[in-house]
Order: sequence, then structure tokens, then C-alpha cells
Amino acid sequence: MDFQLSEDQMLLKDTMRKISLKEFGPKAAEIDEREEFPWDNKKILEEQGVFGINCPEEYAGTGAGLLSLAIVIEEVARVCASTAHIIAANALVTDTLTRMGTHDQKLKWLKPLAKGSVLGGTAITEPEAGSDVSSIKTTAAKKDGGYIINGNKRFITHGSTGDIFTVVTCTDRSKAHEGITLFVVTSDIPGFVRGKKEKKMGLRGSDTTDLIFEDCVVPEENMIGGLGEGFKILMDLLNHSRPSIAAEAVGIAQGALDAVLDYSRDRVQFGQPLSEFQGLQWMLTDMALKVELARTLLYRTCSIIDTEPESTEIPKLAAMIKWFASDTAMQVTTDAVQIFGGYGYVKEYPVERMMRDAKVTQIYEGTNQICRNIVIRQMLG
Repeated sequence: MDFQLSEDQMLLKDTMRKISLKEFGPKAAEIDEREEFPWDNKKILEEQGVFGINCPEEYAGTGAGLLSLAIVIEEVARVCASTAHIIAANALVTDTLTRMGTHDQKLKWLKPLAKGSVLGGTAITEPEAGSDVSSIKTTAAKKDGGYIINGNKRFITHGSTGDIFTVVTCTDRSKAHEGITLFVVTSDIPGFVRGKKEKKMGLRGSDTTDLIFEDCVVPEENMIGGLGEGFKILMDLLNHSRPSIAAEAVGIAQGALDAVLDYSRDRVQFGQPLSEFQGLQWMLTDMALKVELARTLLYRTCSIIDTEPESTEIPKLAAMIKWFASDTAMQVTTDAVQIFGGYGYVKEYPVERMMRDAKVTQIYEGTNQICRNIVIRQMLG
């Protein structure tokens, strides 16, 4: 599979790199420290048109594809993972509507999401349901041409800042996963309640909030796909969204490698720079190899999704890259802290933040253990 970046993609990568270094990097530590959503950064992303990069042009997007989206996320995550996650979280909603929404739904919700004038979130996880989606307890009961939604969702990205949410509900408990249905719920609907905001280890500038639905009445036209098709839709969507999380992880890992290379050249011990010690040179080369392998698999996976959307390889590759890239980010950032020594353990330097940010990439969008299960099922047929 040839996944050589096009001239437009190389220009996009260079442009986002420059913007990230100038606008996002200098504020990353402050965003992390204050645990506040970076509205200024979001505005810059909106002005650059990146929220619609993977959306059809008809609905205010650019139609550039998943590989271009991954490039943007990677370059932003290289300096500020919290800002990069704004793009990735919004993309899961835009992808849902792009792939499964009706024309009217796209006009109503996809266009403003693609423009970046509003933010979206996806409400799956609950207090007692995470990896086991079929155990969700949020219900959608049919009534008078619509549905009444009741339930609690947990760990929802953009829970306190978002406007448009795709909500995973149970419409028929007797059918297990075949009784799951997706709905769009907007924040202005009566009974939509934003709950507690989590204080997190990493991604501290990305808001993560409980959502509570108390007799939220949505019209039938808010249903995404058909009745009982939610689980199938969600599994397909995760195949397309896992590379976005992998792009975050690759960016975080590359950012840590950038930082440690600069530090190892400048830091002198025993009369010479750290970069002159062979033991550290081998650590650096191992880090660089893992980042390059992760990026290569990421770009290959995105290219296949863009050019061969019906390929049976997609579930396996999407799971592989999500787990490999996130494990790489965790390993590279941990090694970076080790090379920085005591300085790596203090907030004056970025690698401790990057290590904290890396951890969650191993957890959300399907834990790495779940991803391994997906891969072995594909391998065994």
C-alpha cells in the first residue's frame, strides 16, 4: 500500500507544525496547570478549518480524509495533547454523522460541527459500563413520535463545553447489543444536565464530565441509523476513530523525543553532553525507532481507510495502531523522564506532562487489552 504523503498533506503537516509551535506550545503548561479548556486554541483551530477536514465539502468540510485528520492531530499533540484531543473528540461525532446521518441531520448538525462553531461529544461510558457496551443502562423509551432518554453517562469529553452529543442508549434490553440505538441529543433539550467535571492525571485541559439525562424528549428524527443498529454502527465508527487516538499518541511520543534530544545535547555530565554516552544513544535510537514504526503504521492504516473503506483489514489495523502507538507513547515518555533525571520529574520541563497525557491513550477508545482481543479474533477468523 502506497501512503506517500501528497504535496497538500506535506504542506498541511508543515503548516500545523508551525502553528502548534507558535500558538499552542507556549501555553501548554499553563493549560495543564489551570485545568481549563483552551478556548483560544479552539478558536485558532476553527479559523484553520481543521474541524471539517474529514467531512464532505457539501457540509462545510474539506473532504481531505482521515490521513489528513491524523496529520493535524499528530502535529498539535506534539506540543499540547489537550488541544489535539479537541479535534479527535469532535471528529468522532462528525464521522458518525458523515457515515450514518441523513441529509437533513448533516445539514442541521454536521455543518456547524465541521465549521467548528459548536463542539460535539460522544456519550458511551456509564458508571457500570465501559468496555462492555451492551451493559449500558441509559434507556430510550418510545413515546408520541419521539423517545424519552433517561440515564447517566461518565467520562464524557466535551461534557461541559459541547453542544451536540451522540448518545448510546438501550431501546430493548431483551435484545442485548441488538437493542442499542444511537440518538443525537443537544445541550438545549430540557432534562439535559451537565454533571461533575473530573480532575484528571493528564489531558487536564480537555474537559471530562458526567452527563445526566432526566426525561430528555428527542424527536424520532434524532435517531442515527435504524432502531437497534447502534452497536453495529458504534463498532464500525471505532474502527475509524482509533487511528485519531493513535495520532495523538504518535504526536505525544514525538514531542517527548524532541524534548529529550534537545536536553541531551545541552545537559553536560562527567565533562560531556549526555548525547555522547553510548547507553543513552541506544535509548534515544530505540525511542526514535518506535515512534517511526508507529507513525508508519498510522499513515498506512489511515490510507487504507481513505482509499479502501471496505477492506476487511481495517478492524485489525485500527486496533493494532491504537494499541501500538499508545504503548509507544507511554514507553517513550517514560524513558524521556528517565533521561531528564530529576528535571524530568518536575513541571518546569514538558516530559512529565507528556507522560501523564500519554497514559490515557492506552485506555480510551477501547483499552489496549480490548484492541488485542479484536486483533486475535480477526487473525483466527
